[in-house]
Amino acid sequence: MGTLKDRLNEDLRTAMKGRDELTTSTLRMALAAVRNAEVAGKEAHELSDDQVIDVLKKEAKKRREASTAFADNNRPEQAARETAEGEVIDQYLPRQLSDEDLTALVTTALGDGGFTAKSQMGPAMKAAQAAVAGRAEGGRVAAEVRRQLS
Repeated sequence: MGTLKDRLNEDLRTAMKGRDELTTSTLRMALAAVRNAEVAGKEAHELSDDQVIDVLKKEAKKRREASTAFADNNRPEQAARETAEGEVIDQYLPRQLSDEDLTALVTTALGDGGFTAKSQMGPAMKAAQAAVAGRAEGGRVAAEVRRQLS
């Protein structure tokens, strides 16, 4: 199997042939973000799959935030569109941890590090993020660490 970027390109071609407008526009946007990341910095370079996943995570987060903003401003059509785009991007991201799994990992990380007070939030977050290893958003991890340290 090829790289994640190859898969995105292949799925874009398939969506274009099938005249799937939502998937086509979403994958074009995602590939544009990947290309921008590749040429950012002093010299262009090919992104690894992990770096492509990081770009896609940022794009998915943008869609969630935009959806929330549109919903808060009484624009349900745009909110639904952003949510649908986020769901297309989510297909290319690793599965997120369930709340129960996240709680268990954070509990183990805090116990192993001996973190018990809110004043230890920084080091506790570092340990929790290492245990979670990108399988949950930082906000969810931070909320769980805060809850357990309270």
